[in-house]
Amino acid sequence: IEANPENAEKGLAKLVLTLIELIRKLMEKQAMRRVEAGSLTDEEIERVGETLMKLENKMKELKEIFGLKDEELNINLGPLGDLI
Repeated sequence: IEANPENAEKGLAKLVLTLIELIRKLMEKQAMRRVEAGSLTDEEIERVGETLMKLENKMKELKEIFGLKDEELNINLGPLGDLI
């Protein structure tokens, strides 16, 4: 087995960023549900929107640093389909 530290680093980054992207999408969906239900104040909506935008921008930055594309941040779960 050939162990390459660069491949290991990229593989770990891919896994971590995939999990972060999954959590970000779940947070976004939950925020939309709460907005549609009217359970957030205007201030909370503004704060959530700003937070999600910052997280999305940071994800773009990290994907660029590690040379990853959106389609690479997915895990095939076999019969369950893709994670994201």
